[in-house]
Amino acid sequence: MAFSVMAALGVIVAQPAQAAVACSVTYTKTWDNGGAFGANVTINNLGDPLNPWTLRFTWPGNQQVGQGWNGTWTQSGQNVTVTAPAYAPVLSTGASVTVGFNGTYSGANNAPTSYSINGVTCGGPGTPSPTPTPTSSTGWNPPANLVNPLNQVWSHVESTYGNLYGFRNYGWDQVMANRGYVNYCVRWDSPASVTAAQRDAIHAALQRQFKKWMDVMAGHNAWPYTDVPVRVVGWAVRDRAQLQWTDNSVDVYVGDIRENAPQCAPPCGRFFNQGGTYPNCPGGVARHYDMSLWLTAGMGGGAGGDWGQRMGSEYFMNNINASNMHILLHEIGHTFGLDDFYDWTPTGVGGFLMKAGSASQITEFDAWMLRDFWRHVKNRYGL
Repeated sequence: MAFSVMAALGVIVAQPAQAAVACSVTYTKTWDNGGAFGANVTINNLGDPLNPWTLRFTWPGNQQVGQGWNGTWTQSGQNVTVTAPAYAPVLSTGASVTVGFNGTYSGANNAPTSYSINGVTCGGPGTPSPTPTPTSSTGWNPPANLVNPLNQVWSHVESTYGNLYGFRNYGWDQVMANRGYVNYCVRWDSPASVTAAQRDAIHAALQRQFKKWMDVMAGHNAWPYTDVPVRVVGWAVRDRAQLQWTDNSVDVYVGDIRENAPQCAPPCGRFFNQGGTYPNCPGGVARHYDMSLWLTAGMGGGAGGDWGQRMGSEYFMNNINASNMHILLHEIGHTFGLDDFYDWTPTGVGGFLMKAGSASQITEFDAWMLRDFWRHVKNRYGL
């Protein structure tokens, strides 16, 4: 997959209506195999709140949008329209939203040259670059009171992890292998039915919570991505009738039961194909999944690792609009290598998310533990 650094686009124009529209748009091509490709489009709202928002742009060539996410995608000729999803129609002042798609083309595959939000132009040329560029040269500078406890944590990690530096499937490895995004498949380990609206809300909740960890890294110590989009590409279920939608926005896997739960197709999973190629995945590399969100009826607590995160389906659905889903956040921390603290606490710190039950959101200490893990593994990526 080819990565492109987001090229900032911005022309601020006022709309002579109730809401003053001011915006910038960035276009990022995430992969391209010479006939098919994927891209993300990030909308930054610099003006009044938008409710709802509509993005429009025109292809310079014969590109055709196929699967799209985080909005309703339509195309007429070369003209593309993306409308806000029903579960998240508002784009607040200062907020951003990333929509994405997979598509096809022949010949040249140049980026759109103009974008509009609610009828107001707010973009310019979106030429991507071929290699990632760190967003900041800021190095290792934790608060003085956290230096000692962070050193204690890393010493504990080095003494207890069996293959700390040799392991190559941390969340870090997944993001870097994809050049800036992650794909998920949902393992729906429940007898309950799921509507299309619930599906979209599950995807949005996962994206929001994952973003909280990635926001910790933005601009820090050569971390090369300002945003790490999450795409849900598949669902696994026991009975197709449980999924009450007929669109093809995600692949659906039925009847492959492993660990007494529905399993997304192993040929498409990074856990099973850590070489980064997916020759037997029906949808190809674009539909591979890096992790699973495993939602199990009746489960208390959670589990997490390089394979993804698992927790109770009831917990997830009951907290789907919560600002902080602490079990999911905790388990995502494990995906990026962060340790548990069942039997000890570093000197000088109190409650924090990775010490289960002592905090309900990412704390300053959690943030610096994540940054410290990156500090010790970033050299494997030449950074």
